[in-house]
Amino acid sequence: MKHLETLEFVEAINRAGSIRGAADSLSLTSTALNRRLLALEEELGAPIFERMPRGVRLSPAGELLIQHIRGQRADLDRVRSQIADLKGERRGHVSVACSQALLPYFMPREINAYRTEHPRVTFSVNLRDRYRAERALVTHEADIALVFEPVRLADVQVLATVPQPVHAIMARNHPLAAKSVVRLSDVADYPVGLPSEEFGVRYLLDLAMRRSSIQITPDIESDSFEFLRCYPGPELMVTLQIPIGLPPDDGRESFVSRPVDRRDVPAGVLYLAQMRGRTLPVAAANFARQVARSLEATRGPD
Repeated sequence: MKHLETLEFVEAINRAGSIRGAADSLSLTSTALNRRLLALEEELGAPIFERMPRGVRLSPAGELLIQHIRGQRADLDRVRSQIADLKGERRGHVSVACSQALLPYFMPREINAYRTEHPRVTFSVNLRDRYRAERALVTHEADIALVFEPVRLADVQVLATVPQPVHAIMARNHPLAAKSVVRLSDVADYPVGLPSEEFGVRYLLDLAMRRSSIQITPDIESDSFEFLRCYPGPELMVTLQIPIGLPPDDGRESFVSRPVDRRDVPAGVLYLAQMRGRTLPVAAANFARQVARSLEATRGPD
């Protein structure tokens, strides 16, 4: 379809940052690609790219064009999925943006369960925390997003929420492992590893420290929850995460987790969301319903 072909070469130019580079990736001559671009710009009555000495970049009109065509492509995917349903087929593609904590256990389990019933449905799963997850919905990069403590929710429709208390992670032989709940002051007595500032867990901790006299300076800071989770063994270090990103405590792991007292650090919220006003393709809508049920099943006592 012509508008999708248009998107292909506009996006190729945007990715490459130059017409010559895009032409190589599309197996076209730069002259032919430039001619098509000029024709499109004439049709729109505005430049799509700003020409610079060493390449090009999207103009405001170009940004609008790409967003429009991505929306058209998303609508076409939805119609294709609905047509497949009419034919009795269960196929389609689901694109998910999610916070890092969902990647190790929750998301693989959910996708495996869905594909067991619908093996023709394909998935793309991308790490997108907070602002980037919401942006992925707006640009149609993702059908649904699972994000912990999002920055804003103006452009999205919330499908489900579930509270997630902050947990302290430590080695099984750590002195704090004997407690059922730990206080933030307990954590401050030991070396601490914290996630980077862009993550929701860090946001909640920073907010809690601003409201109290307890101050924690991290000995280790990382954008990888997996690294932080695996680190506590060599020393009496405590790291912090949300429980949905942890494996079941069956005694086989070298670490344990204990909730941080909610009087010190209130629970955050995990959101399942989609773009506001968008009708999802059938496969994505069905998967979103499954995820919403699974999130509800994880809900503990408030």
